[in-house]
Amino acid sequence: MPAVQDTSEHADEGANDAGTDDPVIDDGAGDDGDGDGDGDGALAAPAAWRIVTSLLLSLAGLGVSIYLTVDHFAKIAPVCSGNGFVNCQKVTTSAESYFPPFHGWPHVPVAFLGLCFYVVFTAVNLPVAWRALDRRIHIARFALACLGMGFALYLVCAEFVIIGNICLWCTAVHVLTFCLFVLTVSTVPAMLGWGQRPYAGDYEDDGDDGDEEPG
Repeated sequence: MPAVQDTSEHADEGANDAGTDDPVIDDGAGDDGDGDGDGDGALAAPAAWRIVTSLLLSLAGLGVSIYLTVDHFAKIAPVCSGNGFVNCQKVTTSAESYFPPFHGWPHVPVAFLGLCFYVVFTAVNLPVAWRALDRRIHIARFALACLGMGFALYLVCAEFVIIGNICLWCTAVHVLTFCLFVLTVSTVPAMLGWGQRPYAGDYEDDGDDGDEEPG
């Protein structure tokens, strides 16, 4: 009878390669093998600095989004240059300050959309969320980071191509969103084991089971 190989060492090595402090987050129940991704089984734990950094960046983005939303509804010009290429008032009062930016369409202020985004993103970047066993939370974090980065790119293009001016407060949000995107996409896939090659010892070789019938 062939010896059973211990794969725990390989799991720990994979977690360490992902830049984690702890090898795994595990509820002790193991994976139920149903493939539903509902949080059963172990996840590679992210390094503590990644958790702290993501929360601080999210709180900074939330703060700027609150400021821009208040200014929008109070119709107050942001504290920023009003002349030249940097013109916050022109940007925040343009048609592109709403989404979708079409006259006659139902639209929502971009500042309010940013506020809603950072409320949710801050919640999924709380330490308790990073330590959660439910894989769907981490997948949602990954999807939100991609969505936020895509929308930020749209807004940057609108500023440079359509409006012809930039807003420093908006740029601050875009930079924070980019940093969070890089941090998230470099952490979540490693946590969930995406793109990792399976260890050969985890599978039995079914090609030669020794039951061949004589010819």
